[in-house]
Parts: sequence; structure tokens; C-alpha cells
Amino acid sequence: MSNDYQLTFKPDDLLQIIISSKDLKASIPFNLPVFAGSSKLREYAQGVPKLQSYLIDGSGVVEFPVLGRIKLGGLTRIEAIELIKQRLYPKYLKDPIVNILITNFKVTVIGDVKTPKVFQIENERVTIFDAIGMAGDLNISGLRNNVTVIREEFDEKSKYIVDLRSNNIMTSPVYYLQQNDVIYIQQNNAKAQDAAYTRSTGLFISLASVLISLITIITR
Repeated sequence: MSNDYQLTFKPDDLLQIIISSKDLKASIPFNLPVFAGSSKLREYAQGVPKLQSYLIDGSGVVEFPVLGRIKLGGLTRIEAIELIKQRLYPKYLKDPIVNILITNFKVTVIGDVKTPKVFQIENERVTIFDAIGMAGDLNISGLRNNVTVIREEFDEKSKYIVDLRSNNIMTSPVYYLQQNDVIYIQQNNAKAQDAAYTRSTGLFISLASVLISLITIITR
């Protein structure tokens, strides 16, 4: 199994870009804090403000202080860091250090699991098994050989079908999840038929009750 997975940045990613150097004063203009008058005032705990985040727009660009427009969409973290370093050195900083974090990384697990939910992920290196574990694992009726992962790629939705029991899952493109991936766990046929039967039975009982009421009224 290859362990060289690298996440790529996409439109609508919210990035926290932290710039530092030996010359602390020179790096200040590149680290804008959240405005104290905003609704995020609580983030100024103990006088330490949270840094501003930058949204990647539909064309893959962020508006960054001093440097202006920078195209980060489609780049890996390493590529984005190197690009920003090139824009900083040597004009603004002699020894720039750049760190980039995604602050809105999330995955969704729905279907036949114990706790279907949208999960905010702090560690961006998350596997399909990690996400299913956070959802409390599949119910006994969940299909492990027919798991669907929906992913947005190049402005289109792609669907992958994987078997969690197969060794091939380790080399699947969805083994490591990307931001906004959706995992759907399908019910087995017995559970689906039972649910359909239960709904039909409820409808039949309701109709029968209405008919009995009408007959009672007519025969009085």
C-alpha cells in the first residue's frame, strides 16, 4: 500500500495561512486577525486573536494581504507552500516559513450506520474506516460490500463503489477521504423489505380505520 497520499485544495476550502520568519515585525502584515467587532469576539480568549481565514473562490484563487490574488486550487499543500514562499522571497521576507490548514474539512456518513452525521475533521489525513468508526460502525444490516462514496471532482460529482472487506480497498482512490466526501451505507435487502412492509402496513391500517369510520357513520 502506498502511503504518499496528498490532499489537494478545492474551491470553497477555507484556509488558514500562517506566515512567520526570523523578522517577526516584517511578517505581521501577512497574518491578519479576525476583527474584534465581529461575531467571533469569543475567539479572542486571553488576548490571543484567531487568524483570518481565506476562502478559495470558484476559480481556485484566494485574496491574500500584500501578495494579492494567489491561485491555490488544484495544488497540494507542499505546492501551495512553495508558491507562497516564492511570492514572499526575497521581496518581503528573507526566510519565510509558511503553514496552511483547512479549517472547514468535513465528511458526511449517512445510511445504515449507528450515528449518521456530518463530521468536522481536524486531521486532514482521514480514511474511510476512520469516518465509519466515527459514525459508530455499520449496523448489522448494512452492506459492507457495496459502500458508495460521492466526491466532487473537477466541478462534477463522481461515485465510487467499494467493498470494505476487500484488500483492494487499501489502494482505492477513496481510501483516504477528501474534504466534503459523502459515504453512503446501503441496507441489505431483508432490512429494506422489512421497512417497506412496515410502511405499507401502517398505510393499510390507516385506510382501514377510515373505511370503518365511514361505514359506521353510514349505517347509523
